Amino acid sequence: MNKVRVALVHDWLIHMRGGERVLEVFAEIFPEATIYTLFTRREKLSPALQRMKIQTSALQYFPGITKYYRWLLPILPFFIRSLRIEDAGLVISLSHCVAKGVLIPKGAKHFCYCLTPMRYLWGFEEVYFGRLMKWFPFIVNPILNWLRKWDVATSQGVDAFFCISEVVKKRIEKNYGREATVIYPPVDAQFFRLDSIPKRKDDYYLVVSAFTPYKRVDLAIEACNRLGRKLLIAGEGPLLGRYQEIARENIHFVGPVPDSELVNLYHHAKAIIFPQEEDFGIVPLEAQACGTPVIALAKGGVLETVKEGVFFHDQTTEAVSQAVLEFESKNFDPFALREQALRFDKPLFKTRIKQAIENALS
Repeated sequence: MNKVRVALVHDWLIHMRGGERVLEVFAEIFPEATIYTLFTRREKLSPALQRMKIQTSALQYFPGITKYYRWLLPILPFFIRSLRIEDAGLVISLSHCVAKGVLIPKGAKHFCYCLTPMRYLWGFEEVYFGRLMKWFPFIVNPILNWLRKWDVATSQGVDAFFCISEVVKKRIEKNYGREATVIYPPVDAQFFRLDSIPKRKDDYYLVVSAFTPYKRVDLAIEACNRLGRKLLIAGEGPLLGRYQEIARENIHFVGPVPDSELVNLYHHAKAIIFPQEEDFGIVPLEAQACGTPVIALAKGGVLETVKEGVFFHDQTTEAVSQAVLEFESKNFDPFALREQALRFDKPLFKTRIKQAIENALS
């Protein structure tokens, strides 16, 4: 594998979230690789990714692309196919949208580390396009149908699928008819660590999230409004204005904090509230690595990463409120929480992914 030239492909690189953290580890494994992506904001990336050679599509030169790229979904397949990968024997795409549809050099192998088959197309259409599907079904439905066909067709050009959770494995089997190997994403447990236990946790709950519809940050806000609990919210996104409108004085927005501040927020929070359905979810693992409990929706990848926490089963304000009250009646061992997170530590991921690639190449 060390003799093979590697190309890494990612949908877009404009922030550091779960998928970008995984890409960062791939960049550590393959430091000589070139990263191909639709568009990027280098200043928003980690130093490790900023050091990498990054090639972009023509979308990079669209003014203000990061503000409206979601509306360009129907044409993203054409731009991902426009990327020209040269002199690579192994292409590894980290895909949650169109990255796996990239054209690969003749004779090269293509492995996809699938973050998820496109959620926009497979089961979450109402979340993303609810109003449009209601008002303009004669436009939206044909576009989505065409994209599904393209998505399935390009999945057949992948030599091997790896994926982030059992949830995603089942989705790949159902939608693509392909087998996938689960290799859980890494948490940097040496950075997000439990050096000491605060004698007393600070009096706040914590949400760490992008402000997009399916994240359901509004549920945490409404629950803490109802209960009068202090809530800190770290993140940014298009729904910030809406969230600020419904938040009372006990809710505080701290913005997109760097990891050096985030680890401190985790360490001192009473618990994190995780109201969304994620395919994996790195935030609960970062919190547990810091010895902080998790209050989460009992769906998706969190069921594979959180063993000791408080779960709620409905995405409602009432369910979140009851989960917070249940949490306040319990005690959690921070060292046991950290032990759970260590099962997903970064060195283990590196060993597993390198072995999986070696096996697939042979």
